[in-house]
Amino acid sequence: MMINFMELLGQFLLFFAKVGTVVIGFLILFAGVTMISRKKKPKEGSLEIKNLNNRFQEVKETLQTEVFTKEEIKKYQKEKKEKSKLEKKNSRENKPRLFVLNFQGDIKAKEAASLREEVTALLTLIREKDEVFVHLESPGGIVPGYGLAAGQLKRIRDRKIPLIISIDKVAASGGYMMACQGSKILASPFAVVGSIGVLAQIPNFNKVLKKNNIEFEQITGGEFKRTLTMFGENTEKAREKFQDEVDETHKLFKSFVKDARPQLDLDKVATGEHWYGTQALDLNLIDEVITSDDYLLSKFETHDIYELSYVKESKGLMQKLSAQITSKLESFFVGRVL
Repeated sequence: MMINFMELLGQFLLFFAKVGTVVIGFLILFAGVTMISRKKKPKEGSLEIKNLNNRFQEVKETLQTEVFTKEEIKKYQKEKKEKSKLEKKNSRENKPRLFVLNFQGDIKAKEAASLREEVTALLTLIREKDEVFVHLESPGGIVPGYGLAAGQLKRIRDRKIPLIISIDKVAASGGYMMACQGSKILASPFAVVGSIGVLAQIPNFNKVLKKNNIEFEQITGGEFKRTLTMFGENTEKAREKFQDEVDETHKLFKSFVKDARPQLDLDKVATGEHWYGTQALDLNLIDEVITSDDYLLSKFETHDIYELSYVKESKGLMQKLSAQITSKLESFFVGRVL
């Protein structure tokens, strides 16, 4: 059977025209998404500042327009104008400021890098009557990471600046190491607090290797360069050394907490246990049971409230996925964590 050449050529041209249309469409879409993402992408290494007073005021006025009568709205607007005049008379320098920082900790305490930038920026302009409020959420993690994060908060404490730490959900272990640096610690009723202890865990596959006739060799310079190992046969001496290291870390942890909160009974609270907010208050682990929302709202009229956040370069999808997988694995394979 013969096929008309011109008809076949026409079909090919039509096919390529359709494919070309789809490709061009994708390119236009990709270009558009790229332009939008570039516009929205924050500048790498920039410090973002939000005035929370404005946000509270907007929420308040939005609600008032829905529930107030016309007479009540007029009265409020009149009072607002009078209040605004009084505030203009008073220099803004006379009004204390409350700086809000947020710390969402993972096992490596990667947010310590941002916290360092935020604290450094604060210390360049903080005044004696200002306060720093840290909304802290962390279940703890590796010792060096949380040691650095706690050290950043200690910089504020050492300047004798009121440092309020607020725990709405959890600040345990390394998270509590950070929290104890506060001049005042707040927690919601069922926030998890405490866990002043050290955990070390490592799997050992030596029996599996032996069963499959696989040899494992490890060469070290120094008797205790490596104590417990994942693939070699662990000795009792290595276990004892590793236990000594864990005990020493726990001792340093307790000493750090005791220096910050001398009112604590360490024999009672440094057992690795955790408590809920209301229980933590009885143990002096915290100073008040209150949510972060209520505390900030109580300062709305008396303070200028600013939220600070250090914006880093945003990661791509694969980087984010890789980071999440790594974080989960580290929680199992890491040596000593708080």
